[in-house]
Amino acid sequence: MRKRILRIWTIVQKETIQLLRDRRTLVLVLLMPVLEMFLFAYAVSLTVDHIPTAVADMSRDAESRALTDALIASGYFDVEMYAADEADVVRAIDEGQVKAGLVIPPGFATQVERGDAQALVILDGSDSTSVSAGYSAASAVAQARAMELMVKKMGRIGSASGGPSSAGSLGSALSSSNGHVESLLPIYTSTRILYNPDKDDMTFVVPGLIAILLQVMAVGQAAVTVVRERELGIVEQILATPARPVEILIGKMVPNLLLTVVDLLIIVLFGILWFGVPFQGSPWLFAWLSLVFIVSALGLGLLISTVTKTQRQAVQITMLFMMLCMLLTGLIYPRAPMPPVVRAAGDLIPATYFIRIARGIITKGVGISFMWRDVLVLAIYATVVVVLAATTFKKRLD
Repeated sequence: MRKRILRIWTIVQKETIQLLRDRRTLVLVLLMPVLEMFLFAYAVSLTVDHIPTAVADMSRDAESRALTDALIASGYFDVEMYAADEADVVRAIDEGQVKAGLVIPPGFATQVERGDAQALVILDGSDSTSVSAGYSAASAVAQARAMELMVKKMGRIGSASGGPSSAGSLGSALSSSNGHVESLLPIYTSTRILYNPDKDDMTFVVPGLIAILLQVMAVGQAAVTVVRERELGIVEQILATPARPVEILIGKMVPNLLLTVVDLLIIVLFGILWFGVPFQGSPWLFAWLSLVFIVSALGLGLLISTVTKTQRQAVQITMLFMMLCMLLTGLIYPRAPMPPVVRAAGDLIPATYFIRIARGIITKGVGISFMWRDVLVLAIYATVVVVLAATTFKKRLD
C-alpha cells in the first residue's frame, strides 16, 4: 500500500510540475470559466420583452388607441413603426424591421360596443422565443382589456337599470375584492412562484452554468493529458516505471482535480457576489457532491484521452461534447419534451445529474434526501469511467 501511494505521489509531482510550467495554459484555465460565465449569463436571457412591433391602426379611434397603449404599457412590445395595413406589417416583418405586428380593423370602437371586436397580432415565426413571449403577452393584454371593458359596460347597465342602488351594489362587489375584476368571474386563480419569486433569469441560469463550465474545463484538461504525452514521446518514460495504469491515471487526475476545485470556488463566488444568486443550501454538501462530479468529468476526459490517437481528435471530441452539454442536459431546454432516444443520450453526460443537484442545493436549499438518485448515479458514473479509462490505458506502446 505504501509503495502504491508513493508511485501515485510521484506521478502527481510530475503532473504538477508540468502543469505549473505551462503558465499560459494555467492562466487560461483559471480565467476562462469566469469569461464564459459572463458571456453565457449575460447572453442567455430567458425573458423576452420589448419586442419591436409595427402597428396598423385603420380605425384611429379611442378604443384602438387604448389597445395600442395597453400593449406598450405591458413592456413586451415597443412600437417601432406605424403601417398602413396588414400587408405593410407583413412586409416589415419579412424585412426584419420588426418581430411583431398589430392590425386594428376599421370601426374598432363600434365593434367593441357590439362585443365582437377583433384585432390581429402577427408574430415572426422564425424566432420561437419571440413567438412564445409575444403570444402570451398579447393574450394577457387582450384579456385584461376585455375584462376592463366588461366592468365598464356592467357599470353602465347597472346605472341605467337600477340607478344608484345597482351601481352601488356593483361598486361594493368590486371593493370587496380589492378592485380585482376576477371577483366578477366564476373562477379565478392566484399564482405563487417558489424559490425565484422575482423570476430572475440568473437564479435559473447560474447554477446550471456552474455545472457546465466545470465539466467542460475538467473534460478538456483531462482529454489531452495521455494523448499529448503519446505525441511527445514522453509516454515511453512513464511506461518504463513500475506504476500501474490505474495509479498513473489517478496521479494525472489529482492535479487537474485541484485546479478544477479552484475554478469551482471562483465561479461560485462570482455567481453569488456578482450576479446576486442566493445560496440557499449547505455549502459543505455542495462541495462534497461537486468533488464527485469533478471526478466523473475528469474520468470521462481521461477515457477520451486513452481512446484517441492525437490531440486534435481529443479536442474535436471535447467540442462535440460541449455542444451536447448545452443541448441535452437541461441547462436551457427542458428535457421532458425530448424524445426518449435524445434523453438517453443526455443521461450519458454527468452534467445532466449535477445540474439538478446544483439547482436543488443553491436555489431550493434541499438536502441529499431529495437528490439521492442523482447522487447515486453520479457516483456510479464516476467509478465506471475511471475503471474504463484504466482498462483502456494499456501499459505498453501501441
